[in-house]
Amino acid sequence: MKVRIALALFLAAYVICAGYAALFVAPDESTMHEVQRIFYMHVPVWIAMYIAISVAFVANVAWLRTHQIKWDWLGVSAVEVTVVCCTIGLISGVLWGRPAWGIWWTWDARLTSTFILWMLYVAYLLLRGLIEDPQRKATLSAVFGIFASLDAPIVYFSNRLFRTQHPSPVFFGGPDSGIAPEMARVFLLCMVVISCIAILILVDRYRLERLRFEYEELRQEVESRSLDSQFASGKDKS
Repeated sequence: MKVRIALALFLAAYVICAGYAALFVAPDESTMHEVQRIFYMHVPVWIAMYIAISVAFVANVAWLRTHQIKWDWLGVSAVEVTVVCCTIGLISGVLWGRPAWGIWWTWDARLTSTFILWMLYVAYLLLRGLIEDPQRKATLSAVFGIFASLDAPIVYFSNRLFRTQHPSPVFFGGPDSGIAPEMARVFLLCMVVISCIAILILVDRYRLERLRFEYEELRQEVESRSLDSQFASGKDKS
């Protein structure tokens, strides 16, 4: 417990440092000026989302291969983190797009594929709520999760393969990609802290899913013993 508290305090201090660096240390961008500073949260959130999608994909494949329930716990935990990160990324993108582009939204390849990705993973969570049998729920969720993850590469490569309102890639996008070293250092700081927060939430969500499963098993065992006790009591009376 002390280690977790210390880790939480460290991450909180790290968040404050990253926020201060993004707002006051990073140099001013010559075109968009202050509104560009949302970049230091917007892009790291997408990176955290891709980490969560990768974990979910591995967990879904592992469940189909082994049918060990821990992989289902990990899969649903990673998908929930994916939905949160994708939601934050879409909202921050809209807030950035309005002053930068003059529009809130446009149905180009990048934004449309991202919105589809968000809907797919929301559908994954809704699907789990409709199925009661644990084994069937885990199997159908894993299959659907693998299908949903196929959209992730489309999102990533969309502004490389198509002309979009979204700007060209800042990293690994060609000879003109890249940012100033001062910006890169602040970006790296923000990327690390947001990714660490996403991983910490993922770990906690996995533990919650495990506790939920253990609670359900205990509840069923108590109910079973209660029924056996009532049956035995009725048999003695007769």
